[in-house]
Amino acid sequence: MWIFGWKGPSGFSSRSTAEEVTQGIDGTGLTAIVTGSSSGIGVETTRVLALRGVHVIMAVRNMDAGRNIKEQILKEIPDAKIDVMKLDLSSMGSVRKFASDYNELGRPLNLLINNAGVIVSPFMLSQDNIELQFATNHLGHFLLTNLLLETMKKTARESNKEGRIINVSSMGHRFVFGEGIRFDKINDESGYNMWFAYGQSKLANILHANELARRLKEEGVEITANSVHPGAIVTNILRVPRFIIVIGSILGKYVLKSVHEGAATQCYVALHPQVKGVSGEYFMDSNKAKASSLANDAELAKKLWDFSLSLTQNQLGFKAFA
Repeated sequence: MWIFGWKGPSGFSSRSTAEEVTQGIDGTGLTAIVTGSSSGIGVETTRVLALRGVHVIMAVRNMDAGRNIKEQILKEIPDAKIDVMKLDLSSMGSVRKFASDYNELGRPLNLLINNAGVIVSPFMLSQDNIELQFATNHLGHFLLTNLLLETMKKTARESNKEGRIINVSSMGHRFVFGEGIRFDKINDESGYNMWFAYGQSKLANILHANELARRLKEEGVEITANSVHPGAIVTNILRVPRFIIVIGSILGKYVLKSVHEGAATQCYVALHPQVKGVSGEYFMDSNKAKASSLANDAELAKKLWDFSLSLTQNQLGFKAFA
């Protein structure tokens, strides 16, 4: 569909840019945290949110890179409100410190964009002895969201403005299919497949958003949670051989999105009034889309929630996922 740029019900298509989908929207007074905002679509998301008046906190692993991006954006948008804070999502200690530091600042939080991620990484364990893609793409964001949720609830109450949480997933969640998914198996190096592990982490992003949306609705909190697929983009998230990136760059103008287009869907879900009150949905090309059957499995979402909670609370490594 996106090859031809066909517009969906929202009026936008795969060829719409982040600036286009937020045109005319005033984000003044809103505060957002964007993880992984020193590269790729995280940079463009930060720039466009700042352009619309949002106060953006760049949550980055590399502080020097983050500061450089901030300076670049300020040259273009002198009145942009941007801060840089250190966050390594593969480390639960780093996540806890970031959340603690942020909460102690007493700042509001309207938007949380869980954008950071790694893809097709060789088998590696995080500092907490958890497979790196699962730890970075899902577990770090799960913990971060939980630790910032009270601040988001308070902000929503006091500002009377809807809070929005966006998990950046991908079509990679479709790499996982069949029955009996067990997330704990990806910690077994002997049976490790980096594409399957990546797919499970992206599936987890959607399941997390869906279960969070259910809980927030049940609680009656004015915060939405959705997941998005940014599209196929060649960025430095790819840890693959150089020749693949070169080929991808050559073919890019025909089959891939630009970074400006890739950041569109998360900016749309974060700011557009069309999305007000919409929760527990999956978006692609700035329109609602259909995720895989596993991604819509409510029971699997509950199991993953409990499993993730046990890991983040105990930090003792993998336990049974049942």
